[in-house]
Amino acid sequence: MKIIPVIDLKDGVVVHARQGLRDQYQPINTKLCRSSDIYQVIEAFLAEYDFNTVYIADLNAITQEGDHADLINEVLAFFPHIQFWVDKGYQRLINYPHNYLPVLGSECYNDENVLELKAFNDRFILSLDYSMSGELGAKSLFSNPDLWPASIIIMTLSRVGSHQGPDLAKLNEFCKRYPDKLFIAAGGIRNIDDLYAIKRLGVKQALIASALHSGAISRVDIETI
Repeated sequence: MKIIPVIDLKDGVVVHARQGLRDQYQPINTKLCRSSDIYQVIEAFLAEYDFNTVYIADLNAITQEGDHADLINEVLAFFPHIQFWVDKGYQRLINYPHNYLPVLGSECYNDENVLELKAFNDRFILSLDYSMSGELGAKSLFSNPDLWPASIIIMTLSRVGSHQGPDLAKLNEFCKRYPDKLFIAAGGIRNIDDLYAIKRLGVKQALIASALHSGAISRVDIETI
């Protein structure tokens, strides 16, 4: 299974995401990395394991309160061997750096502009976003697989940083209904037992932050799974 570490950027620093309550996120200070500087966090991840993909969520851009475009571009240039999946809310197709793959989240699209996703010609990751109350954003994205690329994140925001475990029922439903797609688990993964649980469903990739920062998922776990 491929593990993809997650970095949440807010106001210039890496923060600890918890249950989608973005106004309450605080700079990280963890067992893995005491600093909230993005470069030091990435170096800490790489010291733990030779990750070749990192997910960055630009929370300011997602909430339309500024962005980290310059910082992210600098990071991409500094780590050219790493592919970065970048979620910065609503995005238009432009000439991205070679190691930039846009993540397009359903919460930032509506049924009026959702057809814009076709312009990306499948070169993006779709994130189907869920809150505690249900689907976020364009409803047609959840019901029309013709709009989907090959890889889709199932993002359960209420479980992010919650230690509640992944949403196995939702992941199982998607894996069974759309066996030709690659689904990526996001939210609530606590330990290697959770990784085995989602692997049994057919999930082959997972986004993880808290369990890496706490050491609950180690190099040995990543190599084993």
